Amino acid sequence: MDKLSEDYLKRAIIRYEVLNEYLKREGYAEVVREAQETVELLLKAVLLDMGLIVPTMHDVSIILDKNKDFLKEPFLANSDKIRTISKTLRKEREISFYGAEDFLPSEEYAQSDAIRAIEDVKFVLDIVKKTLEVG
Repeated sequence: MDKLSEDYLKRAIIRYEVLNEYLKREGYAEVVREAQETVELLLKAVLLDMGLIVPTMHDVSIILDKNKDFLKEPFLANSDKIRTISKTLRKEREISFYGAEDFLPSEEYAQSDAIRAIEDVKFVLDIVKKTLEVG
């Protein structure tokens, strides 16, 4: 694993650990937003490990799909679920942070949304760590 990929993974782990603090403080929108950024870092770590240039986009699942033949296990076996997680969180990225006139993030996101986001990050994190052969 190269240094940048390692850095992305390290930063993703830190973000994952902070998600539960947001959950405790009922910052459910923050959990969803940070979960998206965490998954983004994890997927970009995989791209870097593959020797690919990391695009400046928030959902890189399309890049992973295009390079599916080069994905390592267990990432490959779980790539459909990981793609779904990435796309779902990406859709929530801006709205969970900025909201809208008719959508107040602190009122719209529930504990169940936050818990699901944390579980999704944990799933992706575990798969990425195994794929990159990290403790």
